[in-house]
Amino acid sequence: MSTTNTLETEILNRSVSFDYSEQWVGYSLFLLRIVMGWTLFQGGITKLITYLDSDPANNWTAAGFLTSAVPEGNPLMDFWASMAGSPLIDLLNMWGLTLTGLALILGAFVRFSAFWGAVMMLFYWLAALSGGLMAGLPIAHGWVVDDHLVYAALLFGLGAFGAGRILGIDAYLEQLGVVQSNPWLRYLLG
Repeated sequence: MSTTNTLETEILNRSVSFDYSEQWVGYSLFLLRIVMGWTLFQGGITKLITYLDSDPANNWTAAGFLTSAVPEGNPLMDFWASMAGSPLIDLLNMWGLTLTGLALILGAFVRFSAFWGAVMMLFYWLAALSGGLMAGLPIAHGWVVDDHLVYAALLFGLGAFGAGRILGIDAYLEQLGVVQSNPWLRYLLG
């Protein structure tokens, strides 16, 4: 049975009030968490599998993107080029995507994972810039907003709602004694 509630809050110094269905919010948060988790997991695991290929010529690296695919006029071009060929950047990219995706799918450490996933998405967004503020922040497929910014906002929402508590491991982790006696740990869960 769906329960309708009213949310009353203040956003940008304006009172906001709206009705919502708890059941449908629960379903949508669960599905958004799974879909976003799968998107990140798939992106990471395919890089990881390719990276571990026995033929070094087939190994995945971020170097190709960082040196060739960053758009001309990117205000951080030198920064991206300085990272090209770094094994640390490759590992952070592969494992970051894979583990963040897996954490979202399982609903484990969702706030922590969503935060770092959003940071990764903001880095990808910055790499897509083809001009600076004075050029209107153009990116490869439009102005200002691309899929990475959408993903970052979605990850922010999943963390804000504590979506790991909805059919996720975080609901169980929050019941553990260590979390009960250290409430600050709840900021990583949820």
